[in-house]
Amino acid sequence: MLQIAYIRENKEEVIKRLAKRNMDANDLVNLVVDLDEKRRTTQVELDNTLAESNKLSKEIGELMRSGEKAQAETLKEKTAQLKEKSKELSDILNEVAASLQEELYKLPNVPNEIVPEGKTADDNLNVYQDGEIPNLFEGALPHWELAKKYDIIDFDLGAKITGAGFPVYKGKGARLQRALINYFLDKNTAAGYQETQVPHLVNEASGYGTGQLPDKEGQMYVVNEEQPLFLIPTAEVPVTNLYRDVLLNENDLPVLCTGYTPCFRREAGSYGAHVRGLNRLHQFDKVEIVRIEHPDKSYEALDGMVEHVKDILQELKLPFRILRLCGGDMGFTSALTYDFEVFSTAQDRWLEISSVSNFETFQANRLKLRFKDKEGKNLLAHTLNGSSLALPRVLAGILENYQTPEGIVIPEVLRPYTGFDIID
Repeated sequence: MLQIAYIRENKEEVIKRLAKRNMDANDLVNLVVDLDEKRRTTQVELDNTLAESNKLSKEIGELMRSGEKAQAETLKEKTAQLKEKSKELSDILNEVAASLQEELYKLPNVPNEIVPEGKTADDNLNVYQDGEIPNLFEGALPHWELAKKYDIIDFDLGAKITGAGFPVYKGKGARLQRALINYFLDKNTAAGYQETQVPHLVNEASGYGTGQLPDKEGQMYVVNEEQPLFLIPTAEVPVTNLYRDVLLNENDLPVLCTGYTPCFRREAGSYGAHVRGLNRLHQFDKVEIVRIEHPDKSYEALDGMVEHVKDILQELKLPFRILRLCGGDMGFTSALTYDFEVFSTAQDRWLEISSVSNFETFQANRLKLRFKDKEGKNLLAHTLNGSSLALPRVLAGILENYQTPEGIVIPEVLRPYTGFDIID
């Protein structure tokens, strides 16, 4: 959530930068500023009314002690009127504050200056590409056919148990999945991220804290309607919320966390090869990295996270590219996002496997996540997160790019984790 003081002091700049998202924010920003002005003037009037009421209460006490009851009764009538007025002002203040909060939730984060113009994924900027795209043999298969051929992932069995988008991993497929999780976690902890195991359900406060609510409630599974709990769409939500309502010391920064969780998303239904197999799932595994940074160092940290994910993909020897997302393709909470995509040779297309983002103070403002600087001031921290990595499309890339007529060769870096070097 954008800070109201920042919006008030930089109104035109906010409108201009939100235009990069192809959003005409003029009316909404002006409404937010007007509501904030009304909130502040109402607060001043309420404070003055309460101060006057308190002053009269003291005078009444003095008059009663001195025996001047008639004057005291006159002042009592006035204090009663002031109390009624203060109640009315308090109700107005609460109503205006609630309206202001509701409107603030509608404003996405302002894009960083280097975010490219654009409306769709076609306008994203390719900033890096690596890895050789293999020439597959005649008769090479897409991953969903490989999964069936080698009996390592059963999509029909998952649909029988739960529904479409809930695969069952079997035999060497399950072991390869576990190998990837352990490899990713080992890489992250070696880079200084502390491993955490977190709940797979979160409450509404956690959803609001990281920006999934109220923006993405339609994509989340609700477990309890009366006291809503949500199945997590990513480990980012519970891991970042570990620091909700926390005041850190400056020397506590940076905070680095990693965690593995299953993720649950109610993706919109569609048909075709682009959503077949592992391309789009309702439940999938992902390893996440989260950082809490000093504002002066968050973009240096973002660059470091990009290099970290790049290193993992280079070790896996998968062809990949890095995109800087345009304003029209960015997430609601992000100020700057880099997407990683692996090339699916059998499908002849790029598959997104990671997003690495800097949210600046947007999440921290919702979370009330602050740190005390050297001067003793409480400041909002910057939060960042990245997939390191999402497993389904990484696995799809391995199955397709490493297939041979004899079987699917396991990337060398994963063999100590799988215990085998080929699926045949």
